[in-house]
Amino acid sequence: MEARVQTNRLRIDGTISCSFFALAFSALLADDWPQYRGANHDGISTETIRTNWSQEAPREVWRVPLDPALSSFVVSGGRVFTLVRRPSNGQDREFCIALDADTGAELWASSALGIADYPNGGVGTDDGPRSTPSVDGDRVYVLTSYLRLYCLGATNGAVIWSKDIVAEYGSTVIAWQSAASPLLEGDLVLVIGNATGKSLLAFHKTDGREAWKGQNDVMTQASPVAATVAGVRQVIFFAQSGLVSVAPDNGAVLWRYAFPFSTSTAASPVVGDDTVYCSAAYGVGAGAVRITGSGSPLTAGELWRWPGAKMNHWATPVHYNGHLYGMYGQSLLTLKCLELASGTEKWSATGFGYGSVLMVSGKLLALSESGEVVLIEPTPAAFTEIARYRALDGSRSSIADLPVKCWNAPAISNGRLYVRSTTEGVCLDVADVAPAQPLKLNPQLAAGEGGFQVVIADGGGSPFDANRAAKIDIFAATNLSIGLNGWIQLTNPAVLTNGQLRLTDTQSAVIPQRFFRVQERP
Repeated sequence: MEARVQTNRLRIDGTISCSFFALAFSALLADDWPQYRGANHDGISTETIRTNWSQEAPREVWRVPLDPALSSFVVSGGRVFTLVRRPSNGQDREFCIALDADTGAELWASSALGIADYPNGGVGTDDGPRSTPSVDGDRVYVLTSYLRLYCLGATNGAVIWSKDIVAEYGSTVIAWQSAASPLLEGDLVLVIGNATGKSLLAFHKTDGREAWKGQNDVMTQASPVAATVAGVRQVIFFAQSGLVSVAPDNGAVLWRYAFPFSTSTAASPVVGDDTVYCSAAYGVGAGAVRITGSGSPLTAGELWRWPGAKMNHWATPVHYNGHLYGMYGQSLLTLKCLELASGTEKWSATGFGYGSVLMVSGKLLALSESGEVVLIEPTPAAFTEIARYRALDGSRSSIADLPVKCWNAPAISNGRLYVRSTTEGVCLDVADVAPAQPLKLNPQLAAGEGGFQVVIADGGGSPFDANRAAKIDIFAATNLSIGLNGWIQLTNPAVLTNGQLRLTDTQSAVIPQRFFRVQERP
């Protein structure tokens, strides 16, 4: 998101000093990537990107070194968020950081959120936090490796509220610690803990109050997902007992699927229509169930179950047209296509390692462990590569000569692809069309009427037509600290004149301080 900010001080009626900020938001919030694997946790983007990379390669917008982490990027409000490991007071700690989406410059780093200690090994010297933040408006939600849940301010990283799930609920931290990301669903943030009678937890996003708790399921590194299955909205956790689906508003169990294993899987459940897929490493394999019924409880009927190499260890596959595409195996991974209804393998391709996938513009986008971005035709007929681009240095990084390890899921927002490894982050422009010019907002004294006349124009000078003008909303506030949700939308009509929108705000004549914001809807 791009924002233009103006500040002025004017005098009204010769007596009142009135200061204001004018903010024009030109990007569309619908294109944010606010949670792990996207808004729906399914790795699918609704954006249209350019795929002719062999003729026109992705344009590098920025490249920055990053402190170690397996955390992925999320993008919202013109900021890019991720977790990193940094030294603090003689000990490594986990931090949430925010980068400028246009430049990659670090805007802020939170206070230390917890220790960064990973004693089980298996990753290397570039080990770090494994969870990915979730963003909602002016707040960022983080679950640390040692089960501390934080709500931070998106503009400055300040702690708004926090919950120590170990101290407050008696949870224990599993081996290799938590890699699960917090799930935002409605007014709640949901996480999985590890305590008798209170393993599944939901908190109110605004103040951290407990909404509900329940169940005895031991956690894994897998993140929960929210989906509508068999016509019922539900949150699906992947615990060591298997899949557990609950009603998001009260935590009531809707169905279970027994899929017992020990600890190590970070692949989330995958929903395809009314079928749910899950997978675990170390020979456990994969399975799928079809959900039927109405109301509560629902019925989970197993479709298939395969042990061995047909499994995902770290990265979650995507579902597209009845097939799963993702990284399969454990030590020697291959990109595979599996039929969801039967588990039948259609094809496999080597060379991707512990990479990740997402779906955009009807194409499979695979990010390899060494940092190559590959576009692939998502068809079960055969592996068909469209183009590839080396986004990250595949040999060594500039940070302490650490090897590049890209286990981090990619993100896409407003025509830009954001990828990171354990040591660096890159933003690539893959937009299919030229980005829209930012809006310009210019409050002026309203002659003869008192208050301000708010004038909105296209930043490139193009005149608005009636269709575009109808999608522009104007908001006002008297205090910037209330957050975006506290702004009031102005309902008095704006007039389209000479390709510009003009709205007279008479309240400015009696309110000493007035702030304006405009936003363009998709």
